[in-house]
Amino acid sequence: MSDFPTKARVVIIGGGVVGTSSLYHLAKKGWTDCVLLEKNELTAGSTWHAAGNVPTFSTSWAIMNMQRYSTELYSRLADEVDYPMNYHVSGSIRLAHSKERMQEFERAMSMGRYQGIPMEMWTPEEAKERYPFLEIHDLECVLYDPTDGDIDPAQLTQALAKGARDMGQKIIRFCPATGVTQHKDGTWTVHTDKGDIACDYVVNAAGYYAQRVGEWFKPFGGRTVPAMVMSHQYLLTDEIPEVEAWSKEHGGKLPLLRDVDVSYYLRQEKNGFNLGPYEPNCKGHWMTEDDPMPEDFSFQLWNDDLDRIEDIVTDAMERVPLMATSGVGRVINGPIPYAPDGLPLIGPMPGVQNAFEAHSFTFGIAQGGGAGKVLAEWIVDGATEWDMWAVDPRRYTDYTDQDYCNQKGMEVYGNEYAMHFPHHEWPAARDKKLSPVHDKVKELGGVMGVYNGWERANWFAKPGDDTSLEATHTWGRSGPWEQRIKEECEAVRDHCGVLDLPGFSRFMVRGDGAAEALRGLVTGGLPKVGRINLVYIADDRGRILTEMSCMRLGEDEFVMITAATAQWHDRDILVAAMPAGVSVEDVTTTRDTLIVTGPKSRDILSGLTDADLSLGWLTHQAATVAGQPAYLIRVSFAGELGWEVHALNADMPAIYDAIHNAGATPFGMYALNSLRIEKGYRAWKGDLSTDYSLLEGGLERFVKLDKPQDFPGKAAILNEKQQGVKKAFVTLTVEAGDCDAPYMSCIWQGDQIVGETTSGAWGYRVGKSIALGMVKAELANPGTALEVEIYGQKFPAVVQKDEPLWDPANERLRA
Repeated sequence: MSDFPTKARVVIIGGGVVGTSSLYHLAKKGWTDCVLLEKNELTAGSTWHAAGNVPTFSTSWAIMNMQRYSTELYSRLADEVDYPMNYHVSGSIRLAHSKERMQEFERAMSMGRYQGIPMEMWTPEEAKERYPFLEIHDLECVLYDPTDGDIDPAQLTQALAKGARDMGQKIIRFCPATGVTQHKDGTWTVHTDKGDIACDYVVNAAGYYAQRVGEWFKPFGGRTVPAMVMSHQYLLTDEIPEVEAWSKEHGGKLPLLRDVDVSYYLRQEKNGFNLGPYEPNCKGHWMTEDDPMPEDFSFQLWNDDLDRIEDIVTDAMERVPLMATSGVGRVINGPIPYAPDGLPLIGPMPGVQNAFEAHSFTFGIAQGGGAGKVLAEWIVDGATEWDMWAVDPRRYTDYTDQDYCNQKGMEVYGNEYAMHFPHHEWPAARDKKLSPVHDKVKELGGVMGVYNGWERANWFAKPGDDTSLEATHTWGRSGPWEQRIKEECEAVRDHCGVLDLPGFSRFMVRGDGAAEALRGLVTGGLPKVGRINLVYIADDRGRILTEMSCMRLGEDEFVMITAATAQWHDRDILVAAMPAGVSVEDVTTTRDTLIVTGPKSRDILSGLTDADLSLGWLTHQAATVAGQPAYLIRVSFAGELGWEVHALNADMPAIYDAIHNAGATPFGMYALNSLRIEKGYRAWKGDLSTDYSLLEGGLERFVKLDKPQDFPGKAAILNEKQQGVKKAFVTLTVEAGDCDAPYMSCIWQGDQIVGETTSGAWGYRVGKSIALGMVKAELANPGTALEVEIYGQKFPAVVQKDEPLWDPANERLRA
């Protein structure tokens, strides 16, 4: 091939809607010397048989942003690239059968309103007026989204491809990539049967082949891609005269209908219906030795398996009886990739320099436009406009074996439209990572939750407490856990609590030049030897990339401690920033941590340790506890006198037993969340995210603009300081009802949205509902009266002083 490219800035592997969207958006950002490789024809994977629905609805802020952007792009794309497309913006209705579903709809509608999506809540009768074939006898309400609709997936992909080609990009069809090689300078060679392509960056956009492609990156630091493949069926009915007559009369299609409590969508397809169920009795493929993934499944389908969806089809016919008057014209049964949480993987490939991922989309058509934008920003700018942690591949670490992926994929598919209640824990694929005192914690009544694969107690049940999954199906704070959380908080307030906290991400950073490298990375100063402090890392825009506790053991020896979920994210940041001769060692799995905190914690520890418990706040020391070697750190995320006790896994059971036997009350993550929010302590990827700058986040005390090092974001922070912030971090007390404010609840002043909450919880020490959030800077004054919208209701809220609600002078913490 004389025109075969031997060089490119980016090579994208995979020619579905996401791959072509990525190529198109790279070109829009000025990178027009990129190449897309497709093993067959464009759309040959999941794209060609996709139903093509384009919703904006989501209860994930990041996903809603992506899907909203897709609808905006698709509405102009045909004209922009001069390629005709069938894009029907029909609007959609979602049916709610319960109060809880209504609350979910209200939350999504509030988020949509903030993003400019004009969703409406209708009565069942109003829905019947607009959708006359609908049975409404058992409905509570209906959510209407006027921006919803459907698009032809093949036309969309070809339009993106044409737009990319017109800007100079190359697409090579029928050219399978066969492998990759990375060179010492971080650049790549992508191998194909037609020749090699040298490039700076590689993107795995291989859809349900992404795991196979991912294996090529293992020699260069990669891992097995956490994904599996589900069989998804939808059926097309024959034409129905009444549908045709309605369309002619109204000049368009019926709104797309979703009965989410039954778990299906029903869409007008020409003059019939397209029914797409997500059945609990679902089926995965290519998961066993007797069902291997074929080398090429392009443009292929599986045989029909209608028995699996029979109950849902029957229900749909009862909801829209008109459907029962027609026969089934065709059944589509094709592969859809699933990540363990059902969200795609978009962003930097964990552990691999200059490699990115954009795959495992279960709703690739709806998210494809936004995904291309996000990926292009990540590659070209090194950061995305919106915080995209929800889809960042680094959110998964080493617990995602294939058994986990298979179990979670099946669970997510079978609960595609399920409500994600705040106290609900999904049961599939549990106990992947256990603390050394896991059995003891369970014996004491621990009701467990999962944090980056680690099992931690959320709360401690007493005999007779209802610990069933059904009990958690509420948005409210009340439940069997509420009294127990209150008791646990009171134990920490009045005496001493102990929390087993496995999975803290820990990195040993050491070697000549480690201190200077860290000074050039973090925004503030480093602690002295023997001390610990918080440090922040900004991106080039001055936004909050991450927070770490920095513990200094020696002049050039540090332990960096971060959130469990940040393990691979923060590892990659540290590794990229350290020069030759400075090592970064992940020691997360070798140690466990206890939080021992409360006014009696010194008394309890004094009989068990040889440590100097008079050392002040933010110090650390090696000692023995219960005869075992340990490290004691004088900090407390609960905001009381306390220590973190870090010890090797083998030594922790004896330490835990001794502290518990000495009178410490076990407490869980729900209590810790309540305690930390009373202190205004931020949580990573809620309150601390790249949606906000350090100055907006109220973290100026952690920024040293006068230090000589040119740390990331320094110029942007200096500029923002001169210009003034547009948003400011606040603590609000809220006269809430039965529910506390969830993430991204709207904050109102009169009829204007003026900000959003970043977290919320009940504070049992102060007896109030508390929300942390961001508001317009001019409204951040103490005493400002605002309102917080919680599941559709507005509640009065007041801005508090810029200090903790509990123990504002930190006297208890420093005692």
